[in-house]
Amino acid sequence: MLKHYSLVLALLLLSACTSTLTTTSSDTLLEADIVSLQARMKRDELSAEQLVQFYLHRIAQFNRQGPQLNAVIQVNAAALSEARKLDKARRSGQPMGPLHGIPVLLKDNIDSAGLPNTAGSELLENNMPPDDAFIVSQLRHAGAIILGKANLSEWANFRGDRSSSGWSAVGGQAKNPYDPSRSPCGSSSGSAIAVAANLTVVAVGTETDGSLVCPAAVNGIVSLKPTLGLISRDGIIPIAHSQDTAGPMTRTVRDTVILFAAMQGEDPADPITYTAPQDWQAHLINDGLNGKRIGVVRNLTGYHDLLDSQFERQLAVLRKQGAILIEDTNIDTLHQWGEDEYTVLLHEFRADIAKYLQQSGSPYQNLQELIEANRKSPSELALFGQEIFERAQQRGVEQHDEYLEALRRAKRLAGKEGIDAVMQKHNLDMLIAPTVGPAWKIDHINGDHYMGSASSAAAVAGYPHITVPMGFIEVSGSAPLPVGLSFFGSANSEPRLIEAAYSYEQASRHRRPPKLPH
Repeated sequence: MLKHYSLVLALLLLSACTSTLTTTSSDTLLEADIVSLQARMKRDELSAEQLVQFYLHRIAQFNRQGPQLNAVIQVNAAALSEARKLDKARRSGQPMGPLHGIPVLLKDNIDSAGLPNTAGSELLENNMPPDDAFIVSQLRHAGAIILGKANLSEWANFRGDRSSSGWSAVGGQAKNPYDPSRSPCGSSSGSAIAVAANLTVVAVGTETDGSLVCPAAVNGIVSLKPTLGLISRDGIIPIAHSQDTAGPMTRTVRDTVILFAAMQGEDPADPITYTAPQDWQAHLINDGLNGKRIGVVRNLTGYHDLLDSQFERQLAVLRKQGAILIEDTNIDTLHQWGEDEYTVLLHEFRADIAKYLQQSGSPYQNLQELIEANRKSPSELALFGQEIFERAQQRGVEQHDEYLEALRRAKRLAGKEGIDAVMQKHNLDMLIAPTVGPAWKIDHINGDHYMGSASSAAAVAGYPHITVPMGFIEVSGSAPLPVGLSFFGSANSEPRLIEAAYSYEQASRHRRPPKLPH
């Protein structure tokens, strides 16, 4: 796979247009957002082909060379030709979508026709999906160029107990661009790294519990985990249908909203999807915090003193923007659903992964066949095992009633008696907390070192959660490490969360790109 990646990248760079960007104009593309890029292409100052070329050069420079970020598993061999077609369409005055000519990187558990969908596993290196995932079709319809596939925690961090976030047998260990010795978190590691390091304009990740918001926070970017049902799950290698969702990963709240809107749509292949007619960009307002009643969830703090200090400083920013902060708004049911959540994930994974494998045409038809193939692979189990796979395989129809009760209980404790209860009690618009602690050292012996996170309640309940950069933490022996501020609330509260997140972002301006060594 790595040889294939290198060959495709080399051929693309050789076939790139001769009208290359100057160093000065290339520098102006760093941190560029969708709106500014569209404006430049409209003025004929930039072409989609040049934009793709710029990111291909960035990938060549930093992905397998230099700091070796290992954020990108595959590049799309058709990316430049797709860009040329979109440039031609723009010149001819054809209707253009909101992402016309914008390169998008996909997490490598999302089906995209013409590219293997591997989940980071060597077992799926030749898993060629028959068509695009629904969200990929939506992106193409909006004019996006699929730049390639992003590395991830193999099997979305759902294979072994001692997994290292960002590691996959196909892509190697992805690294945090702010300090390559530290974890990028997961499982949407490569998507977050690529956005943070300007290897793409925007990216798509997925989350079951924390896999969007954790890598976004520790890599200094924005992400939104939407309400379950707003984004189709079709064509995405699953963990569990009651929590899985895709989501945008970007450098700004505005880009998150644009990408989120483009991905949506009612999908006949996913029965829980629904149409949410909404002018999402209308919620990008500078005074979006003014008058908002926001609960400070103190029992989601206390696991890292430097993180807590940074969080306290952000409360002053929120107040200055007119937010009404309410203390004593703990989620009383916190930590009560963990065992039930795990039962649900194990039970659903066994059935959901078999359904995906059989529809994709994979040589493997079920979880047991994956387990047996892993045992025969010298590299797959080199760093950690497949205990989670094996536990999931032990789930059967005789445990279905136990699973249903665990599902009902987890949803109730996280949702109705968790987030909903505290919001109703205090008449709140949303809740806030630090997203996750600063990035820990990569450790292939002991695995990840999570200290705490704000992801679980919204993930289990199926509610929305957005994280925005809230500054940096100075840790001895490391470059400053980014951390994130989480805004989350009840189902379908995205409009309020977007208003608050955008207002906070505009007031704080904490996003800062990493300094990459050449």
